[in-house]
Amino acid sequence: MKWRLAMVMVVVFIASIAVTGCSNAMGQGNVHKVGMLVEHTVQDQVWGKKGYLGLLDIKEELGVDVYFKQHIQNKEAAQKAVEEFSNEGVNLVFGHGSSFGKYFDELQEEYPDIHFIFFNGNDRGENITSLNFDSHAMGFFGGMVAAGMSETNHVGVVGAYEWQPEIEGFYEGAKYQNTDVDISIQYVNSWDNSARAKLLFKEMKLDNVDVFYPAGDGFNVPLMETIKENELQAIGYVSDQSNFGDQTVLTSTIQHVDRLYLQAAKQFHKGELPEGVLTYDFQEDAISLGEFSSTVPDSLQKKVVQAVETYKESGKLPNETNKDMSSNKKK
Repeated sequence: MKWRLAMVMVVVFIASIAVTGCSNAMGQGNVHKVGMLVEHTVQDQVWGKKGYLGLLDIKEELGVDVYFKQHIQNKEAAQKAVEEFSNEGVNLVFGHGSSFGKYFDELQEEYPDIHFIFFNGNDRGENITSLNFDSHAMGFFGGMVAAGMSETNHVGVVGAYEWQPEIEGFYEGAKYQNTDVDISIQYVNSWDNSARAKLLFKEMKLDNVDVFYPAGDGFNVPLMETIKENELQAIGYVSDQSNFGDQTVLTSTIQHVDRLYLQAAKQFHKGELPEGVLTYDFQEDAISLGEFSSTVPDSLQKKVVQAVETYKESGKLPNETNKDMSSNKKK
């Protein structure tokens, strides 16, 4: 992993780059070359970096050339990037975020020889696949841990947008673990406005929130650093964030973006990648919890681990299981 992380630091100085592998002129199988468009940067230590690592996995496993372009934030930029990819012989393009769905929807007919993949959306087409994380459950389990560990009986979410399923899940999980816990939820209305995220953190801290869920890719790392500086605790988001310290990070809700990149590329390589919307969760090992902090009691760890296992087997969260049991008793 160290060499791959070091490579991330090198490429930041280059607007776009081709990482060449030992491929033939047109690669092997159905994958010729692979491109990735990123709305912001691969250096964000959360979402962008995981996408870049997934791209490197494709290069390594399939032996094809891979390309990426950063700061693609409108249709014109996306169209120019896809045109450049097409000229290089790219036939599989990842749009690293939900915003790329609308761009690909408008570009798909112009580039019928390219298969487009993007994350968390519903745009459809003959050569478009959307990979969706069902993130409600990961928020639920994060909420259980947060509520179980709060000494002030007050936990908080600094979210990017109101529509995020993990935020509703966090609320439900916290209330399941402790019906008396107070839950503050505030929205930055941006993925990367760190200044506003820190302002919301300060307000919550004044209200005695002591465990936080910083649910926004761009502002996550700066906010985690602030949480650590204030000697409070947090649930990591998207990546395993145990690197912030055992006393800070109770566990992490991890989305394995890199695994899905490689899986999708392999499926496309074999001609087996479906079009349309594909959904992934704990059952597909696309989402998981990180290791627990040593501060989390064994009893709480076991409760959460058992809840995850039950969910993977039954598809039901603990609050849903309890509802079913209550309904059966009434009958």
